[in-house]
Amino acid sequence: MKRLLTILAAFSITINYHVSAQDPWKIKASSIDARNYYGVTVANGMMGIVSSPEPFKVKEVVLAGAYDLYGRGRVSNFLRSFNLLNMQLDIDGKRVDAGWVSDFNQELNMKEASFTTTCKVGNKATITYTYYALRQLPFTVLMDVTITASQNISLMAASVMEAPDALKEVQNYYNEIDRPHAVIQLLTSTAKSPTGKLQLCASNSFLFPEPHGQEPRVIHEMWDNNMHLMKFGKKLEAGQSYRFSIAGTSITSAHHDDPLNEAERMTLFTRLEGRDRLIQKHLQAWDELWKSDIEITGDEQAQQDVHSMLYHLYSFVREGTDLSPSPMGLSGLGYNGHVFWDTELWMYPALLVMQPEMAKSMVEYRFQRLPAARRNAFNHGYKGAMFPWESAGTGVEETPVWALSGPFEHHITACVGLAAWNYYCVTQNKDWLKEKGWPLLKETADFWASRVERNGPGRYDINNVVAADEWAENVNNNAFTNAAAKAVLQHAAAAAVILGLPANPDWALVAANIPILKMEGGVTREHETYKGEGIKQADVNLLAYPLREVTQPESIRKDLNYYETRIPAAGTPAMTHAIFSLLYARLGDAGKAYSFFKESYQPNLLPPFRVIAETKGGTNPYFGTGAGGVLQSVLMGFGGLDITEKGIVQLKSVLPAPWKSLTLKGIGPEKKIFSVKQ
Repeated sequence: MKRLLTILAAFSITINYHVSAQDPWKIKASSIDARNYYGVTVANGMMGIVSSPEPFKVKEVVLAGAYDLYGRGRVSNFLRSFNLLNMQLDIDGKRVDAGWVSDFNQELNMKEASFTTTCKVGNKATITYTYYALRQLPFTVLMDVTITASQNISLMAASVMEAPDALKEVQNYYNEIDRPHAVIQLLTSTAKSPTGKLQLCASNSFLFPEPHGQEPRVIHEMWDNNMHLMKFGKKLEAGQSYRFSIAGTSITSAHHDDPLNEAERMTLFTRLEGRDRLIQKHLQAWDELWKSDIEITGDEQAQQDVHSMLYHLYSFVREGTDLSPSPMGLSGLGYNGHVFWDTELWMYPALLVMQPEMAKSMVEYRFQRLPAARRNAFNHGYKGAMFPWESAGTGVEETPVWALSGPFEHHITACVGLAAWNYYCVTQNKDWLKEKGWPLLKETADFWASRVERNGPGRYDINNVVAADEWAENVNNNAFTNAAAKAVLQHAAAAAVILGLPANPDWALVAANIPILKMEGGVTREHETYKGEGIKQADVNLLAYPLREVTQPESIRKDLNYYETRIPAAGTPAMTHAIFSLLYARLGDAGKAYSFFKESYQPNLLPPFRVIAETKGGTNPYFGTGAGGVLQSVLMGFGGLDITEKGIVQLKSVLPAPWKSLTLKGIGPEKKIFSVKQ
């Protein structure tokens, strides 16, 4: 599904779209066209800030884990949070807006996870502002503003707190806390979610550079129930620069039992931590993350693009939580913020080898919702645990009723079991396997043992499913579903041996009798009634990777040659071609691997920051699923990494002709380095 593009028609900035390919860490837009602008996200795994082409505005603020019933489909949806970073700036009594600025430039610094805008305001001033979703503080953001006067000017700067339309019972507060060493202003708002289920709260404060007693005087103004602001005035002489910051916190009752007071307490904390310490700790946290990196020499644009994909996945996931990203991560409200197989099969593997602690949060999300999956299996007459196709806060099925994938796209349960097994394989953590991994593996294996229909040797059929290729609805013996079920049954038995626990002997029996169908010539058949029609996304080819069901090179190549011609030119998700790239790299065909690598994301890029849409011609970035697929093509394809029961190993692979070398740094718990050279 596609998110609607908001057309900002009230203003226009001269179009001259340009992105630098020279810098591996910075994506620069030298000029902006508001009519063809797709925002880029700054996030810390909990809160996402989406950029805007309008000065001093952000498009929206998204908070992970906050859902309520409203809007589409009678199911839980992501909630827009209070926009706590929007500003107003008046210079000599005139509001700074898009029509008054020139030399408008924006830059995403992926190394520092910051977003900077610079512009000139007539002949009055030059402005720079940078915002951060602070990595060390999950619910806190910071905007840093510098104004340099070109002539003597009088400015009035305001922090504006706005409530999204869907929220109700909005209440606004303003407090000044006066201490001998500091005066702290708190601009605070609270509201109920559409059904009243959640309380959403936000608070922010100015961080001034002046010594205590010399700070500007702050004035509070109440405009209406959905907006209030605090502002201060300042006079600058020609050549003088003035810097101030706004720090704020957004949190809900889904995250804290007392969100209103916690929002203000955390804002107080940031105010007294101070701008320099906040930014320093943020940069230190990102420096630590970037110790796990992908370095490409010989192809500057590929290096920048791969950094962008890795940056977005790092931004969408947070270690130490039980949260998991939706296909669009924290870039907006796409797919209602729901969690699909996009997590386990597409985004998770790259994070698992690069950042195992982040991956642990994604598996913890499923573990904490295991009781709901057990109830789902019971409701459908099965044993074990049946995970929902679309999951949100509670772990119940959240797919809108009109979509058949909810009741029938059962391969998600296998994907969850595979993720649990792979986490053990990478970390070799037997304590985790016993406490968390084993329950997930046992329950998903029990599901598949009860799900099959036992029709004799070699005919333990899995009937009436929506395939991984979602254009194939209510089909029998889908290739990916069957092979994934087999893999989970085998992994559960292997986990029992590792832990010294009795394995259900039925698991091996069922796994040995689930059919994988073939067509004439030995090509794997996608499902029982498949006759060569077009497919929406990868299905059969996933049997070679990651499932290892098809292992012979000639069989892998046959399946590739057949199904790569069944993908339409448009309208299909971005990750399919990445699997083709990965498999061709492992087969040693560098030319085809590189061609599919480029095809997997380049037609999906949107201006001005090369954000990835779900489909060619799509307008709903940022598609974290596609980024995860492309990163797997680099890590497990060109890089040759493979997850085995004994840990991460490196297989023989090839590099594309333009690439001189590929270095994978900080891989796995031991932070190893793997490299491939021409």
